[in-house]
Amino acid sequence: MAESLRDILDAAARGVFPAADGGTTVVPQHGSRDAGVIAFTAHSVVFTDEDPRWVRKTLDGLGCDPLAATMHARFLTAFMERTGRTTDTIDVLLTGAPLPGRPELALTEVADPGHPRVVSARRRRDDVRVWAADGGVLVLGRGVAGRLEVAVEVAEAVRHRRLGRRLVTAARQLAGDEPVWAQVSAGNARGLRAFQAAGYRAVGSEALFLRP
Repeated sequence: MAESLRDILDAAARGVFPAADGGTTVVPQHGSRDAGVIAFTAHSVVFTDEDPRWVRKTLDGLGCDPLAATMHARFLTAFMERTGRTTDTIDVLLTGAPLPGRPELALTEVADPGHPRVVSARRRRDDVRVWAADGGVLVLGRGVAGRLEVAVEVAEAVRHRRLGRRLVTAARQLAGDEPVWAQVSAGNARGLRAFQAAGYRAVGSEALFLRP
């Protein structure tokens, strides 16, 4: 039986990756909201309901290094034009195993569905939960292929106090028995340092395409 996107992600969370053979695997979308590309080391996964033959023909026509083809600007542009979807950036994809214990931070769950962070998170995730801390916000929700994703915000006034690190550590403690995933812009060096300091590890890059 062919692997699904969720199968591939679950394996990656355990440290088991597609063969580093320079190839590209094309799998169906898990749901209608999310399509995109994940590039692991020397192997990419394109998740889309478009014809896989179109994907491979477009990649072959780029005339660039096959290892870079799925994240090439021309392929991503062609993907957007064919599907009518939009994308923001290419993110570093990280994952962290669940942690035992309770968060050391004082967190208050936000139940207000009109809260700006709740509204924003629900555009990209299902089953969204939001917690407020002194100077920060922690969001957990079901994103790509139903994986548990974290996002955090830290107020400028309290930066450089390791609050981001403590928030993303808390996410691992709130995760139950499953890994937590994060998408961080490659240019967000401060955010990447916070996630890595909290025990998350980079597994690849991701370009996510959403419906308008």
